[in-house]
Amino acid sequence: MRKFNYKLKEVLAEVRRLKAKRVLLQFPEGIKQEASDVVKKLEKHVECVVSGETCWGGCDIDINEAKAVKADLIVHFGHAPFIKYPFPIFYVHVEDDKSLVPLAKKVIKQVDGKRVALLSSIQHIHKLGEVKKFFEKEGLSVTIPGKKGYSALAGHVVGCEYGGLKVIRDKIDSVVVIGNQFHGLGAALAVVDKQVLLMDTYNNAVRSMGEEKKRFMQQRAASIARVKDAKKIGVIVGLKKGQQFGAASIVKKNLEKVGKQVIVITMREMTPDKLFNFYDVEAFVELACPRIATDDYGKYKKPMITFREAQVVAGKITWDDILKQGFI
Repeated sequence: MRKFNYKLKEVLAEVRRLKAKRVLLQFPEGIKQEASDVVKKLEKHVECVVSGETCWGGCDIDINEAKAVKADLIVHFGHAPFIKYPFPIFYVHVEDDKSLVPLAKKVIKQVDGKRVALLSSIQHIHKLGEVKKFFEKEGLSVTIPGKKGYSALAGHVVGCEYGGLKVIRDKIDSVVVIGNQFHGLGAALAVVDKQVLLMDTYNNAVRSMGEEKKRFMQQRAASIARVKDAKKIGVIVGLKKGQQFGAASIVKKNLEKVGKQVIVITMREMTPDKLFNFYDVEAFVELACPRIATDDYGKYKKPMITFREAQVVAGKITWDDILKQGFI
């Protein structure tokens, strides 16, 4: 194992507490290659099964998978709790212990204004205090957004949850996100009127998300326009318990009022191949993770929009409302 702390002593303590005989281990896509090393250490004490399914977050847990292999416990590496599940789950944050001060020094040269919101992905959230202290020594006023919505911890940035950041948007000049482009872009799409700087920990760089935000806003406007022109629209209901945003009945009713033919479709994992089978459907509204529509724009040949964007198509809100409220 390389640079991450998998907290295996804590995992084994939970195994003993529950008297678990078999555990299902879940890893995000980026660290699945380290699963065999983790298993090697844990299997001295408990039988392990590794999930080979995709895992995009704490929202992406299938307890039926654990039941199928007769596991007593799910150990979920890399994310924090998202929603409650009726099954024992132990979350391991997989902390990265590298110092972030060198990157923080680069932020000082680029940040607009003195009032900064500071957020982090779960791997670095234990370093928020260190970075905050450094920024304050450099004369910045730093606010760590409070825990809100699906966020498990104060300052925790989740791909679909920026409620804590939105609460303080009028009290800040800029946003600093510790993590990767997924986290930085999400913040930029959530508060489109603020500068967002990404402390990209794995590329050792600080980047403004301004150009990425501009490009994505153009893509979202284009997608909404294409869906407005479509006559037959598929509304995709996500089957993952933690990825359900918006009600299909509301979307269907509103779109039919503006002359659209609507078909409701269920999917657990969206892929271009699955959507291709609905060749007569001209556009889609996805009610699973909102980042599927926004981040996978180039992946799908037909336009795909979120619940909120579908409200624009139906005339319930305007494009300006989206800009004020944020895309995420």
